[in-house]
Order: sequence, then structure tokens, then C-alpha cells
Amino acid sequence: MYNPTAFQEDNIDKLVAFMQANSFATLVSSVDNVPCASHIPLVIKIEEDVVKLSGHLAKPNPQWQAFGSAESLAIFTGAHAYISPAQYEKHESVPTWNYIAVHAYGVPKIIMLNDSPKAMNKMINQMIDTYDVDYQSHWDGLSSQFREGMMDGIVGFEMAVTRLEGKYKLSQNRSKVDRENVSNTLLQSPDPAARALGVEMKQTLDDDINSGCT
Repeated sequence: MYNPTAFQEDNIDKLVAFMQANSFATLVSSVDNVPCASHIPLVIKIEEDVVKLSGHLAKPNPQWQAFGSAESLAIFTGAHAYISPAQYEKHESVPTWNYIAVHAYGVPKIIMLNDSPKAMNKMINQMIDTYDVDYQSHWDGLSSQFREGMMDGIVGFEMAVTRLEGKYKLSQNRSKVDRENVSNTLLQSPDPAARALGVEMKQTLDDDINSGCT
């Protein structure tokens, strides 16, 4: 993604925490040279210093046919908001949009029930543990036939992340006064997403001030 230096975020722990907090991602692959995207929840973990994503697609979804050989891209996004030039000191300014996005690249490894029952069970249990831990007892109480039927209808995957890009576009290219004006305006917005972005902006501004970057 286009990512000017002012907006780049390289702290792996920070990026992983963001992905975990915004784990309903867009997974993009190329199937027969045609872009294909699915919107799915993912489990994000760090294992042996490697960021790994796991999840599953419905078996009829053709996107999984690109797995195993070609690189895929998982896109994670969070709060975003329009930024009016009225918040800037300089009259001749243009409107923009602030947001946070993380791109994770890697080659997904296919998990099929018939080929890897242990891996399939691990993926399912991680999904349950991440999204609905109370469902575990319900899942365990289902008949083996029903559970196997459900798992046979999906294609699981695990993707070791080979490249991670973080973009925190939070007005870092503006003056301290402009950044404070934008942040304060967002914090007073009736829109929860705008307020959430205002919190991120204020934290980033405070961090920059404490580190002497402004």
C-alpha cells in the first residue's frame, strides 16, 4: 500500500494488537489472474516469533484454490473519519481522511478435514476460543457426524505472515496545533468511530511529544 514515511508503523506488537482488535478482515487472493476477496474473521497469533493468521472459507468459495502457491493479502481496518480543512491553521488546505490499516501478506496453507484432522480441529478450537469460548461445550456436545459434516464443508488455512505493513494516517504530517485541533474535534464528534480515531490521534500525538518528534 502507498505508505509515506510519516504514517508508517513498524512495531510488530502494536500491529498484532490492532489486528486482534479488528480481526474481521478482507482476504484477497488471485484466482486465474482475477482478484478475489472474502470478508472473514481471523485468528491472529505469534508463534515462535512468526505472526500467523488462521481461518476458513466455505468449500464452494473458489478463493481457496489460490492457496498453497500464491501470495494472499489480509487487510485489517479500524476507525476512520473525514478531516475538514477547517481544522487547520492554514486557509489554503485540502480535506482528507484519517484511518488505520494493516496489510499482512503470506501464502496460506490449506487445511482439509480428510488430510489434516488434527490441524482442522486446532483451527476450529482457536476460532471458538477467540470468538465464543462459551460455545466450546456446545460444540463438544454435538455428534461426531454433525461436527465432521460441518468441517467437511469448509477449507481451513493457516498463513505465516511474510510481510507486514502498518499505516497510521493520523495527521502526523501536520503541525502540532493542527493535530490537536483535529483530535479535539474528533473526540467531540457524535460518531463513535470518529471519537475512537480521536483517541488514537491523541495517543500518537502524546507519544510524539514525549519522544521529542514534534
